[in-house]
Amino acid sequence: MHDPERALTQTRREFGEHGGVCPSVERSATFTVLESAVMPEIFKGIRGPDKDGFFLYSRHFNPTVDVLARYLSAMEGTERAVCTASGISAIATTLLQICNGNGHIIASNVIYGGTHALLADMFPKYGIETTFVNPTNTAEFEAAIRPDTKVIYTETIGNPTLAVADIKALAKIAHAKNIKLVVDNTFTPMMISPAVLGADVVVYSMTKFVNGASDVIAGAICSTMEFAYELMDLHNGCVMLLGPTIDPRTAFDISQRLPHLAIRMREHSNRAMAISERLQELGAPVVYPGLSDFPQHELLASMLNPGYGYGGMLTLDCKTVDKANALMDYLQNEEDFGYIAVSLGYFDTLMSCSGSSTSSEVPPEDQERMGLSPGLVRFAIGFTGTIEDRIAQMERGVKKVGLV
Repeated sequence: MHDPERALTQTRREFGEHGGVCPSVERSATFTVLESAVMPEIFKGIRGPDKDGFFLYSRHFNPTVDVLARYLSAMEGTERAVCTASGISAIATTLLQICNGNGHIIASNVIYGGTHALLADMFPKYGIETTFVNPTNTAEFEAAIRPDTKVIYTETIGNPTLAVADIKALAKIAHAKNIKLVVDNTFTPMMISPAVLGADVVVYSMTKFVNGASDVIAGAICSTMEFAYELMDLHNGCVMLLGPTIDPRTAFDISQRLPHLAIRMREHSNRAMAISERLQELGAPVVYPGLSDFPQHELLASMLNPGYGYGGMLTLDCKTVDKANALMDYLQNEEDFGYIAVSLGYFDTLMSCSGSSTSSEVPPEDQERMGLSPGLVRFAIGFTGTIEDRIAQMERGVKKVGLV
């Protein structure tokens, strides 16, 4: 198994230009060269950040962003990483680059609502079709392959129902047909290393667990060196030409938070497991991958890097929107358990009714097909307060609205 924490520790540290223990923030939009003959070579791709250390323009590569990219590639076990302005831009540019203007994508039907809208509503306008399948049934991916299929796309743990995809099996299917496997690992950084399991590209919304403070929007694409340079190609690169540029200050902030990502993931997991176990004891309709009765518990366990737990995400099916809203209102306004808000990976707990929020772009019939109940509440468990207090608050909440 890949050890992402050890990889991060052993990767070359970047120090500030005056000997600071933190890397410098390079905010320059453009970069000079000492000899004019070098400039055309940068435009031709002969020189660059990984080719003699040359930079051109911060929409292309930037030294501060490059530090974060290097740390991320070490964490993921990939050759390179490209940082973007958001998670959805990382997904969109990756898929556009691979599909190259046409073709077919096979995607999990349990994915973030914005990604579903991108694949189902926007991409068909540009000649790219998508077939959605059940991520827990690997055979459905294989059966959906067409001659023009270019990508298999899935989330490691699906948003919001927490369905788990078999990354190793999907990689085997994809590579047998010369198809690229792209995996969104937003829910499970450190916990799972999709590239080590066979994924060709790993994408992130770094807004979530990777950053951990809900104060920036950012994305990442972890891949081979070749694909990273394709994305940044001055003539055909989707990141370079569509321009989802991450700000160097944002990249600096995230790079300073990566060293304690492992600590944070362990505590998110510890808290989520403790709360889930108590909810299960009470007979509440809790779903959490760490519980032995979770449908893909053994599969997930087989993919985990040791020591990080089963993640910070759990769900409670309240069946109806009214009951879901009553639970969230009580937990936020009476117990101060967490906040009614979208997103995840924050140090405080965030909760939302997925069907009417982060999955609202998914049509009702597709929500039903993916097993999304109208009253499903998704909890991104934080690590503030004592575990004992948080368990007691949740217990009072589920009793208050009649879930137990």
